[in-house]
Amino acid sequence: MNQSTPSGTSADGSHVGYRLTLEPCARRIRGEFGGERVVDSGRALVMHETRLTPVYYFPRDDVRTDLMEKTAHRTHCPFKGNASYWTLKAGGREARNVVWAYEEPYDEAEGVRDCLAFHWDAMDAWFEDGAAARRPAPSDKQDDGNPFVDWLVGNGCEASSSEALVESLVRCLIGAGMPVSRLRILIRTLHPQLFAMTYSWNEDTDEVTVWRAPHAMVLSEQYRESPFAAIVNGEGGVRRRLDGPDPKLDYPVLEDLRAQGATDYVAMPMRFSDGQINIISMSSRAPGGFTVGDLGRLYEILPLLSRLLEVQALKMNASTLLGTYLGKNTGRRVLDGLIKRGDGETLHALIWFSDLRNSTPMSETLSSDAYLATLNAFFDCMVGSIVENGGEVLKFIGDAVLAIFPIADPDSANPEACGQALAAVRSAHGRIQKVNRQRCDRELPAIEFGVGLHRGDVTYGNVGSTDRLDFTVIGAPANETARIQDLCKVLDTPVLISARLAERFTGELVSLGRHALRGVGTRLELWTLPELTETA
Repeated sequence: MNQSTPSGTSADGSHVGYRLTLEPCARRIRGEFGGERVVDSGRALVMHETRLTPVYYFPRDDVRTDLMEKTAHRTHCPFKGNASYWTLKAGGREARNVVWAYEEPYDEAEGVRDCLAFHWDAMDAWFEDGAAARRPAPSDKQDDGNPFVDWLVGNGCEASSSEALVESLVRCLIGAGMPVSRLRILIRTLHPQLFAMTYSWNEDTDEVTVWRAPHAMVLSEQYRESPFAAIVNGEGGVRRRLDGPDPKLDYPVLEDLRAQGATDYVAMPMRFSDGQINIISMSSRAPGGFTVGDLGRLYEILPLLSRLLEVQALKMNASTLLGTYLGKNTGRRVLDGLIKRGDGETLHALIWFSDLRNSTPMSETLSSDAYLATLNAFFDCMVGSIVENGGEVLKFIGDAVLAIFPIADPDSANPEACGQALAAVRSAHGRIQKVNRQRCDRELPAIEFGVGLHRGDVTYGNVGSTDRLDFTVIGAPANETARIQDLCKVLDTPVLISARLAERFTGELVSLGRHALRGVGTRLELWTLPELTETA
């Protein structure tokens, strides 16, 4: 018997936690599918792997490869390599991705190079020496256990965040004697500004750090030349021994790690339930690097570890998406359970309503891309100014923006929110002026806008139908704010402020007199910023 002695196996043949062995099969094995004899071989090899069903590997010459069609599907094993897959077609039937091979196997699986394996249950029938064969039973049922499984169902499940989960994982790996010197996990996100969250640990600092990777990262040379880019693109995983006389240093990061004393590097894809590919990578400085036992035990828990990370990622994505579409504070309220129609509260707030002027003529004269860019430039100026000064954007209504600045103490003589709102108005005006100078250079029409500011009690909560809700503010002050903004064009000024706000603001404002609002019986005194009176 030509049986290999795997890494992680002692000299007497016993194993430590996990093992991989390959031995020749003494029987002739035949497999049939769709009325065809797909494989018939007396040279099969049997791979035994801890807690898994033995797998037959057949020389390519003994397989009807003309009945196979290669697919783009890939899987990765950190000690066997990247597996390529084929669909089997015969007798008018097909079975997708049921044939696989390690075309460039790692050292531990070198014996299966140029061999093909089959999913046992996908075949119509198997025969051993001419007699019907049963599905092989898992061998090696008894082992030394997997300490990572105990961690997974204990401390791993108790982690309250991705960062805490990674920290706990590192402590588990080190406690189990795994010679990891650097660990990195990349989780892709649903975020308008971020491509991924990366969690990194190395033994020199012994702490987990978090980096919010922007979308621009994927365009960087560092990323494009990294193993991560290849893995995200579905090319499997990467394993490189770094301590030999002529290591394969096909990624720049491997040269850096080797210079830092690394002896081994492995990067594995982790798939979420929706198929999204994320990554875990590790390096070691120990002589010989990782053993099959090290990687095998981690590989066993990888699917469940992915699920724990997915739960944390979904929590973050939910918070991010609600914050992106509803606003940070509103999104938090929804996550806290304010999800039924009628859920809400009375809130005293300063209300902001801004609108893009001349949007109809621009939509008719500009290309769709140019008009969309104009809208986004306008929203960038408005929203950036509101958020940076403590306000919250509740919604976009066509080319208009509705926002609030909550007032914690309505009886205060000088509510902080008033100063924040006026600072936001000045910021927005300055940003629009800067954008317009750039648009003038490109011979594009200037962006004109109106902002109405008002103060009052509003209902802040869910309204809508039974199954389609909107979290917003409703009430007379909200309607009046929109009417105040309407008068910006009539009074030829971009900013109008109600007397209810002006009376609580200690800075200088200029009165524009009393005016009637559409649909409102009482005439209101309106104010504006002094720097705008020369053009008002």
